[in-house]
Amino acid sequence: MTRRGTFLGVLLLVLLLGAGGRALWVWLDRPIERVSIGGELHYAGADYLKAKLAPLVQGQTWLSVDLGALREEALKIGWLKEVRLRREWPNALTFELTEQVPITHWNDDQLLNAEGEPFDFAPVSPPGDMPDLSGPKGSSQEVLAYYGELSKRFDKMDMKLKQLSLEARGAWRFQFEDGVWIMLGRSDLDGRLARLDAAWNRELGEVASHIRYIDLRYPNGVAVAWHGETEPVNGTDDKRG
Repeated sequence: MTRRGTFLGVLLLVLLLGAGGRALWVWLDRPIERVSIGGELHYAGADYLKAKLAPLVQGQTWLSVDLGALREEALKIGWLKEVRLRREWPNALTFELTEQVPITHWNDDQLLNAEGEPFDFAPVSPPGDMPDLSGPKGSSQEVLAYYGELSKRFDKMDMKLKQLSLEARGAWRFQFEDGVWIMLGRSDLDGRLARLDAAWNRELGEVASHIRYIDLRYPNGVAVAWHGETEPVNGTDDKRG
């Protein structure tokens, strides 16, 4: 066989293999007809997540679908922390999901995970026994970290925090489960907390049910507002931030 004949034979073989490969691809690349979900789900639920994921694969085909892009879209679902994808023969996709674990409420309309990352929870109802944290945008990790510090401090006194708020100007305030609010302010936080400890152990703890809030934003002492009164007493007017 001449070189020309050999070349034509090889070219014909390549074309035949290419045509066969194309036909095989078309045969395999069928529309996705089934979506399966795996992973431990405790909050959002498989039915809810499947309903959110199904539209993402609508119109996609089994081989052509971009799993990386599909994963990024799935991660936009608030309750999902991690998503892994794999193809299942002959026309299915399996989503292996890691669900967000909520630690606290955040600014009324979000939740925080253990890393202090906010995520949307609606329309799924979140657990109702979590503390409420709030703060400016981007402050969630700082607020969660300070909540942890305060919780350790007050757990030793058998006092539980219900709310913690960081205001836009940097002032802190928090509330115990018994309803007492503490106005902590934004400076000398450790010194002010030490004054609270002393006042609480000395006398305020015994009358906590009558206290509306305790204002620590004074250079010396504390101010106490009682239920039924409009102005705090036991303080001075020389109040700072």
